[in-house]
Amino acid sequence: METRNSDLVVALDIGTTKVCAVAGRKDKYGKLEILGVGKVNSEGVLRGVVSNIEKTVNAISEACENAKRNGKVDFDWVHVGIAGQHIKTMQHRGILTRENNTHEISQADIERLKADMFKLVLPPGDRILHVIPQEYTVDNEQGILDPIGMSGVRLEANFHIITGQVSASQNIYRCVERAGLKVADMTLEPIASALAVLSEEEKEAGVALVDIGGGTTDITIFQDGIIRHTAVIPLGGNVITRDIKEGCSVMAPQAEKLKVKFGSALASEVFDNRIITIPGLRGRDPKEISEKNLARIIQSRVEDILDYVIFEIRNSGFERKLIAGLVLTGGGSLLRHIENLAELHTGMPTRIGSPVEQLAHGYTEQISSPIFSTAIGLLMKGIEERASGRLEVQEVPKVQETPAPKISQPQVENELEEAGESPANGGWMDQIFKKTKQWFEAEPDADL
Repeated sequence: METRNSDLVVALDIGTTKVCAVAGRKDKYGKLEILGVGKVNSEGVLRGVVSNIEKTVNAISEACENAKRNGKVDFDWVHVGIAGQHIKTMQHRGILTRENNTHEISQADIERLKADMFKLVLPPGDRILHVIPQEYTVDNEQGILDPIGMSGVRLEANFHIITGQVSASQNIYRCVERAGLKVADMTLEPIASALAVLSEEEKEAGVALVDIGGGTTDITIFQDGIIRHTAVIPLGGNVITRDIKEGCSVMAPQAEKLKVKFGSALASEVFDNRIITIPGLRGRDPKEISEKNLARIIQSRVEDILDYVIFEIRNSGFERKLIAGLVLTGGGSLLRHIENLAELHTGMPTRIGSPVEQLAHGYTEQISSPIFSTAIGLLMKGIEERASGRLEVQEVPKVQETPAPKISQPQVENELEEAGESPANGGWMDQIFKKTKQWFEAEPDADL
């Protein structure tokens, strides 16, 4: 029997290699109780952006049906993540002059400052996804993290603004709606992953979360408990698989299996004399691959990804302020010895982050994997928004399909009469054909 729970929240992670739906709720101890999980392969997403609507809709439908069946629950609303190369960030400063300085600064004043940020002029096709406050200034008193309750006339704030393409979010909305579901809110995936795997101490000390997915690598930098920088690198686990395919002259499925089962991110940790034998094609001789060479291919590509990570950390200006170093998560962090390579390459302490600390007792080993970090984070974000009553349902203009005009002979006759045309000029059927052709060749509506 399928049941609906008022406190049920569903997270939908639409990734490059997988689409997973996780249904859960908080128990009385504040931990996540996972009720249902659905995970299927993703074929319609490229570098975090929907590239094939039909395949993505099918994957979403299958993942959600699996979650409903496994958890014996039913749901309509989902909390979705967004990522991709189109994500950009910028810093902006807002100023609010209060009319009465005797009244305390309230949450409403902060919301007015945030609302002003949504009025910024952006490049065509972009929209604001998140407005994250940094420090506040009250009457020239700087470095205030929470100004609520203070008195002052001039309230200023630095904001970290995250933007993305309207078309990318529209495609996600379209896919979810065609799967028979509704979007409750949309969250940047690096922010969701940070909720699932980072501790408050790490955020306070300074840490860079590196989420290595199939198509992209997401970076989120925290310092003093505040998000300081976010970035999306268009490289992920798929480029490692592609290099193995080309370097070892094997098929893509074989390259993926080699990476997962025998891959190592540090070639020095692999013995020289180990040989991997894979079956040949159509009766051909088996192919032998050196495990050492396989590790060298993987290490080279992982180092390329880490170079981009170092660039983003330096670009943020917090290179020397990350006391907690790096936290690696996502499917790419499952590579053997990747944390050792990250420490050697970046010079920062590194650990693998998994969402196990957020889960209630009795969870499966599968759901505690770093692969589910984003989905667990989206689940936590949805529960937090619902509990606070400030659920941000982000409206995206829908692309409505206008039905084709109904053609009737009396209607065409009247229009032909008004145009001064006679049935004798070629017969009614020819005139109807010409008029219908004009309708279909006309420019489509700009709203379509």
